[in-house]
Amino acid sequence: MPATISPDPSLVTPLPIVLRPDPTRTVVRPFVPSDPADYATPGHPRGERIIARLLALGEKEVHLELERVRLSLDERHRDVLPMLERRFKEVAGLVPEGAGVTPEQRVLIGAYFSAEYSFESAALFNPSVVPHPVQDTSDGATRFLFSLRGIGEGHLSSVTFRTGTWAADGSVTVDEPSPTSVPPVQETPVGWADAETIQLNCHGSRDPSETVLFPIIESQSRGIEDLRLTPFAFPDNPRSYAGTFTALGAAGVRQELLQTDDFRTFKMRPVTGKLGKAKGMALFPRPINGRYLALGRQDNENLWLFSSDDLLAWEEVGKLMGPRYPWEFVQIGNCGSPLEIDEGWLVLTHGVGVVRNYCMGAALLDRDDPSRVIARMAVPLLEPGPADRDGYVPNVVYSCGGLVRGRTLLLPYGVADEYTAFATVDIDRLLAAMVPG
Repeated sequence: MPATISPDPSLVTPLPIVLRPDPTRTVVRPFVPSDPADYATPGHPRGERIIARLLALGEKEVHLELERVRLSLDERHRDVLPMLERRFKEVAGLVPEGAGVTPEQRVLIGAYFSAEYSFESAALFNPSVVPHPVQDTSDGATRFLFSLRGIGEGHLSSVTFRTGTWAADGSVTVDEPSPTSVPPVQETPVGWADAETIQLNCHGSRDPSETVLFPIIESQSRGIEDLRLTPFAFPDNPRSYAGTFTALGAAGVRQELLQTDDFRTFKMRPVTGKLGKAKGMALFPRPINGRYLALGRQDNENLWLFSSDDLLAWEEVGKLMGPRYPWEFVQIGNCGSPLEIDEGWLVLTHGVGVVRNYCMGAALLDRDDPSRVIARMAVPLLEPGPADRDGYVPNVVYSCGGLVRGRTLLLPYGVADEYTAFATVDIDRLLAAMVPG
């Protein structure tokens, strides 16, 4: 059990669940070999040279190489040959015009332009939890689904998913992930040219834990970070899900909006306005007074409220909270989408203090006027403990969202930017521990 501590142990009940990175979980993703600028061959790029070598192989050699690929990948990937055929179609423009390519050559070309990537080999953290779209229990239990940020080779972040059950007696179990991971298929034109909207499908996924969302377009080429999920009431679908994540690309940071109904098909679109180039955006789960609302920290110091009429273009409403207490003197921000309770909007927060310690807190906003802060915590809800402060980034506890059931909060959180732990929080005691805002 993690040794993360709370200044008030009566508020937080740690759970005996720890999820650590697993280097055996891999996904097959595109690989694009290229030449160093000083050694490029004009009119004959490296990809074309690789394909020319392959096409020079005899039929028997092609068959043997393809069999090696199949034996290597079949153990932990499904539908390997169709997946490699899709990859061939993405790079078919590199094949010399008029070259006759056999079915086995096509698949082998796809394999040469693919790579097996261990998407959570270094870290698995910053979870966000929502009710599972399928509630098939009859004993008062709640099925839940949560996202995780996985970090692999090259400090590249992807999004992965897991599921679990919150039993009526308060116990929590997390399902074992599938040994198979499924890459998304981009349903809009393939390529690194930036698109305003992309749609991904993971129809080959039989379980949410098989779905991996890795960088697809140039705006995401250096990682997809910290998805903040929430159930969302769209006008045409009141039982959907939305989330925001930080996309890192060569041009810098931007926020992107994710929408899904089933966690198999995803739509991603860029966010504009002052929130567009910031980190840490969190959506309110429904419109308030006819406007969509979100929290953000575009100034890297304070927590702000934003509004929009289309979820894409956002404008400032005003500054909501600033650093007030020593544990948050450097900066504050949110730890996920606001959670609606009887008393208002419960907002999980984080604060950065001495030695860049990241602690978690909470605040309460007015339900009808979220620009009004009713109360906030003067001391952290969670802070790094001596036994678990070390990791990929030391002295950090952080979450991208919790789940409320009755008067209890289920709180998954990342520790030291390396692994994930779970706790429950008594909401009545949490509110009682707050001071006027």
